[in-house]
Amino acid sequence: MGPRGEVQVPLDLRTAEAAIRRVKDSGATALAICLLHAYANSEHERRLVALARKHLGRGVFICVSSDVLPEIREYERTSTTAINADVGPVVRAYVGALARRLAALGIGSPLLVMQSSGGILGAEAVLDKPAYIIESGPAAGVIGGAMLARRTGYTNVITIDMGGTTAKASMIEKGRVTRTSEYEVGAGINLSSQMVKDRGHALKLPVIDVSEIGAGGGSLARVDRSGLLSVGPRSAGAVPGPVCYGRGGEVPTLTDALVVLGYLNSEYLVGGAVRIDAGRSRKAIAEHIAGPLDMSAIEAARGIFIVSAASMTRAVKAVSTFRGRDRRDFHLCAFGGNGPIMAAEIADALGITGVVVPPMPGLFSALGLLMAGRKQEFSQTHFRRTTGVAPGEIETVMAALETKARLALAADGCRADRIELRRSADLRYAGQAYELTVELEGGPAPSPQQLADAFGREHERTYGHRAQDEPVDLVSLRVSAVERLDELPLKVVLWGRDQPPRERPAYFGAAHATVTTPIVDRGALSWHPRAGPMIIEEYDATTVVPPGWSARLDDQSNILLSRKA
Repeated sequence: MGPRGEVQVPLDLRTAEAAIRRVKDSGATALAICLLHAYANSEHERRLVALARKHLGRGVFICVSSDVLPEIREYERTSTTAINADVGPVVRAYVGALARRLAALGIGSPLLVMQSSGGILGAEAVLDKPAYIIESGPAAGVIGGAMLARRTGYTNVITIDMGGTTAKASMIEKGRVTRTSEYEVGAGINLSSQMVKDRGHALKLPVIDVSEIGAGGGSLARVDRSGLLSVGPRSAGAVPGPVCYGRGGEVPTLTDALVVLGYLNSEYLVGGAVRIDAGRSRKAIAEHIAGPLDMSAIEAARGIFIVSAASMTRAVKAVSTFRGRDRRDFHLCAFGGNGPIMAAEIADALGITGVVVPPMPGLFSALGLLMAGRKQEFSQTHFRRTTGVAPGEIETVMAALETKARLALAADGCRADRIELRRSADLRYAGQAYELTVELEGGPAPSPQQLADAFGREHERTYGHRAQDEPVDLVSLRVSAVERLDELPLKVVLWGRDQPPRERPAYFGAAHATVTTPIVDRGALSWHPRAGPMIIEEYDATTVVPPGWSARLDDQSNILLSRKA
């Protein structure tokens, strides 16, 4: 196929059949098909699918680039299609088993799955495009963060989601989630920054702009051959888990360091469901970290904490500084089991003076999932110089994409009066290698000049400058159909105001050493700031308020951490 969809060389069915026979003989469970310029004309890919189905049967997962990503750039399109094929059999088996189990339990509600873009999809749609859920877990937390931003009035928020194996950061600007279609996975850090690329596999699908690193409570700490301390990305996982769990773990983790520092309860977590052996943590850190570095166990534990915080700081920069934003204009929203422990240290490193910890921080991603509506997105490459766009040309393409989006969302069970359509376009200066996605206002399609002006503003906001009188290229057009949901009412009930006073020693670095630190519940806080150091313990998470910081509750029971600028 040529770039305008013209057939330059007819499809050779003989060699195609030979290739498919090799696939069959290899025992492959998935097949990705990507042909040059299939975005302009998918005829050859369709014929190959029919041929593959004939020889491979239904047991092999087959996907084609013209379905997964009908856009230019053969490498990104191929990579995305290959990722879709790679996860296809696993997702198909998992979602299928889950659907059967729900049916066996008599649950007749439709099965919906979170997408990487922040919407939800019906199970059938997920089976066709499993790559759309690659970053679905982090996306749910960001949707919750956007809800929190709207309700608190902190419209500029950077979310920090840290659990047992990974840590995720994302930016919410003016109350809106930041999305991108340039993403990389599988390289230790999953991100979308143009400044850090070509380390993983390109996933060119609409995703919430999340930077993800292999740093969590289970991240393993070690001293490498050069004598440097590193934490992650390898993890102890749920089994055996941190050394302090007493389930066979021998290499210290971040959780073990948090126990030794006194930040985590040294006897139990989650209300006593997980017993903690602080002596095991101290011994493991002394043997594996403190000894090789010739320091005390408490200093080594603090080192593990600082290195982990530095990794998370890098993730925050990837979604803020690397995108031309001043992170000091943002609050941190910290959640996940370990996010609130690390938040103040990360904020200190970044010059951020405010942290918000929502109620139920360990379950906050699940809450975000409840806030998400159904969503379908479609795109089409439409490469033109903006000055050469004919009247009505953009509207014709957009209308066709909107029809597909409406039908797809209706097939997912969404009512027609609940569907909102949003338009965007990928644009770049002529000669540039990468585009910026610009959201388009509602109403009729913009004129060529309006497109160029909108791109110039986004370029200046992202990179700090815009070109004058430079031609602008339109690359792709996008439409998303989103289900409009009513705001979920929330009522938070706090307890713990009558708890007896508790305290334990906690180490806050050489400047403060070990401090006898009060242990309180969220319900013990008031609207008046209370100075740290202080540790706030809850069933699902712990918040550390170090010296120099203060904590209070707002009228929605969020914990607000503050420090002087």
